[in-house]
Amino acid sequence: MHPFTYIRAAGTREALAAGRRGGRYIAGGTTLVDLMRETVERPETVVDISGLPLDEVTATERGGLRIGALVTMSAAAAHPKVRTLFPVISQALELSASAQLRNMATIGGNIMQRTRCTYFRDVSAACNKREPGSGCAAREGYNRSHAILGTSDACVATHPSDVAVAFAALEAQVHVVGGDGQRQIPFADFLLRPGSTPDREQALREGELVTAVEIPGLPRPLASGYLKVRDRQSYEFALTSVAVALQVRGGVIRTAKVAAGGVGTVPWKLPAVERHLVGERPSASLWAAAGAKAADGARPLAHNRFKTDLLKRSVERQLRVVGGTK
Repeated sequence: MHPFTYIRAAGTREALAAGRRGGRYIAGGTTLVDLMRETVERPETVVDISGLPLDEVTATERGGLRIGALVTMSAAAAHPKVRTLFPVISQALELSASAQLRNMATIGGNIMQRTRCTYFRDVSAACNKREPGSGCAAREGYNRSHAILGTSDACVATHPSDVAVAFAALEAQVHVVGGDGQRQIPFADFLLRPGSTPDREQALREGELVTAVEIPGLPRPLASGYLKVRDRQSYEFALTSVAVALQVRGGVIRTAKVAAGGVGTVPWKLPAVERHLVGERPSASLWAAAGAKAADGARPLAHNRFKTDLLKRSVERQLRVVGGTK
């Protein structure tokens, strides 16, 4: 680990000033500290924001929720309003990491975390995300865990967050603050696809700080849930995952929100699946037909071709569970 300066911010203004000077924000430290140990990240200044007042979950108008960026994963998962209004969020959080990490890691840090691609974390390997222009070792290497959606010639790494998949499905907004004041970023625009600049991962301006994630109110009754498929049940990242939220009224699907994880360079919204569901009556044949659309546009690599069928089956399975027709 290289020498760095540590600043504990007493308030938002101090944190932003340090961020504008190039400081890296840290709260739970479950991602950044690891990357610093591995010399993937070498910040000159680390800005501790754990004392800022961003650790509350509050209800918004029309049945939505605002989750502060410093709410821990375990606290968010256990919060009564989260569990009642959006079970998909609680389930995604509880299937993430380990209990010890969930007690430390924050919601803001979770959606900001960097990929778990082994080539990214190996400083001897070529990685455009870590060193632009160096190449992508994963494309020709062992790529079983890599993305099949949203990839580019420059990068095929997946985004590792589970709860980000739920946020993508629910069409959340990310609240940020910076030198120009406050603004909101649609979650669909917050995490960036790699394109030709995989080193740029979020739509943040220099020094901006994530303050909250807001989930809009959705029509009720709303059933939701999260499915995670992985190689082992304990502390493992997803091969594929699915977040689903459905409103069924009068025997017809009125609202459908679906996103997938473990298969995309960002949490992957599935609009073709959603369109196929809305206006239809729940049935086994509907779930199967919708699931078949989940991997539209997939570009599998040598070792992850299985993810195409796995994603389709996972979407179908979770639609059956949430929709109540098995």
